Formats: sequence, structure tokens, C-alpha cells
Amino acid sequence: MIIIPARIGSSRFPNKVLADIGGVPMVIRTAKAVQDIDDVCIATDSQEVIDIAREHDIKAIMTSQEHQSGTDRIYEAAVKLGLSENEIIINVQGDEPFIETDVVRAIFNLTRKNRDNEEIMMNSCYKKITNPEADDPNIVKVVTDTDDIALYFSRAKIPYPRDHHFDEYKGHLGIYGFTMYSLKTFCNLKDSSLEHIEKLEQLRALYHGYKVAMIEVKTESFGIDTPEDLERAIKHHRL
Repeated sequence: MIIIPARIGSSRFPNKVLADIGGVPMVIRTAKAVQDIDDVCIATDSQEVIDIAREHDIKAIMTSQEHQSGTDRIYEAAVKLGLSENEIIINVQGDEPFIETDVVRAIFNLTRKNRDNEEIMMNSCYKKITNPEADDPNIVKVVTDTDDIALYFSRAKIPYPRDHHFDEYKGHLGIYGFTMYSLKTFCNLKDSSLEHIEKLEQLRALYHGYKVAMIEVKTESFGIDTPEDLERAIKHHRL
């Protein structure tokens, strides 16, 4: 099951999930991009989003306005959908209208591979980015070990190139794979200070000693965090 969290009241960019890209709301375009992989459901706090999803034949479910993270939101939706503990759940952000199916399939396969490993709470992915791109706090960086297990995520430039030039940065894509069991475990963990400082929910898992498995992917997709990103998306759609 692919669940797309779609909070209408984004503090940085209100109503962005409904931003028009080529005549289609962003969250609907995202849902349609991945609907051939697995069943798709939008988890939202907005009746407007539910109504628009219905117009486009996309399943949507109402969730609380109180959730602090997209993962907490998709867990509520998963409970309401009655998913089994072994069900693989992929969290695709609603601001990824150009996400490639190969990327989502890679995370699905990684999650299936790690399904019985209770040390691994989340599965996600990264792409190689340049040194200048790593300066952008909207692009989350990840450092991994030799097995591509995440050591830390940050909006800061990590690792910091103190003595020489470095051009092997890993840009994290905010797509996550869980089982229903690991999703429940994550959402029952206490929030962490790191999570709130960086505004990165995956740090909750690391803070509590769990692992986040990563895989490198090739992608031209980009998330839409600002009105400037939206202008870029509109131009990209026209190409």
C-alpha cells in the first residue's frame, strides 16, 4: 500500500499539495505517478483534498489535524484501512509529482528484503548531489555506513569538508518504506529533540537506536518546498 500524506496547512507553503501543475493538483499528480506499483491512498486533513481525490478516482481518507509528522498521519490512515502487520507501506510525499516508479519500486523491494529485521525500522533512499547542492537546507543530507545504513540526516552540510574539496554528498529523498508493525512501533516512540531541531522525523528512529536502511537511486525528480520550486515544476512539466 502506498499512502501519501497531504496536510493542507503547510507552514512554509500553505495549500501546496493542491498547487496546479499542468491542470492537475500536485498531490493528484503524485498519486497517479505511483498508482501502477500498488494501491494508493491519500491521507489528509482536508475535505477539499478528499473531494478532489474522488473526482480523480483516487482513494483518500480523513485524518487528524493534530499530527506533527507525515508518518504519524499515514499510520492513522493505515489503522483505518485495517492493514495487517506484515503489509508493506510506502510513504510517498505529496510534493513529489515527478517521482519515478523505479525509485518507489527500489524502496518497496528494500522494505520487503528487510521485513523480518526488527532492527531496521525504516527504509529509504538517496541520490548523489553536488557540493553546491549540499549547501541548500531544503535538500536533506544523509551519511551512511558501509552497508548503506544511515548514520545521520541533516539539513546542514554533512560531512563537513574541513581540509579538502568533497563532492560525494548524498541527498535524501523523503520516501519511506515500513511494515505495518514497524510503522506502529515508530509512531509509539517518544518524539526526540533532534527531530524537532532539524524538522526531520526520521531522526526519531535513530535517536531511539533503530536503523534506517538506505539505497542509492537515480532520479531527476525534485520535491516542491517553496513557490520557486513550484515555478520550476511548472516549467519542467512543459518540457
